[in-house]
Amino acid sequence: MPGPVFLDGEAVSLRTIEEEDLEFLQEAINHPMVWRGIGRPDPVNAEQEREFFEEVVSGDGEIALLVTRDPDTPLGTVGLTVKKEARRAELGYWIAPQHQGEGYGTEAAGLLVDFGFRQRGFHRIEARVFEFNDASQGLLESLGFTLEGTHREGHYVDGSYQDTLWYGVLEEEWDDSTYDGI
Repeated sequence: MPGPVFLDGEAVSLRTIEEEDLEFLQEAINHPMVWRGIGRPDPVNAEQEREFFEEVVSGDGEIALLVTRDPDTPLGTVGLTVKKEARRAELGYWIAPQHQGEGYGTEAAGLLVDFGFRQRGFHRIEARVFEFNDASQGLLESLGFTLEGTHREGHYVDGSYQDTLWYGVLEEEWDDSTYDGI
């Protein structure tokens, strides 16, 4: 049985991640179009995916949600790593390859960013992407994030060093008009 819907948008819903989602998560995270974009070059087995579920999804300091099109169609994940003392969080997301390019990631990220500002009282939300990930850069820019800096050759991905681009949006910069229904 799928987890309860936490946030509902027009095309996607964000719901809790449950044990029955682990097979989908493991399969998707091992796809090159996903692991490359998030910088996780090592394969993930079922035990490692369960550890992620138990330590990160079920732990404190993380808001981790499954992006779905309907209760039975998982699309990816979206989450916030909370830095309570600084009233900020880091946004992370991925969408399974067969659903990329359809706007699901943008809507899911927007819903969670809006929640972070409106309900959690964050002052800033940041995100990092690799220089080769044009789609993710476009997603963040479409939501009003600003490119704030570059960690030159900060990660080794797919055989070469890649710059890591840091984006951020402040509470007063956030245009929440799109997310009035929350």
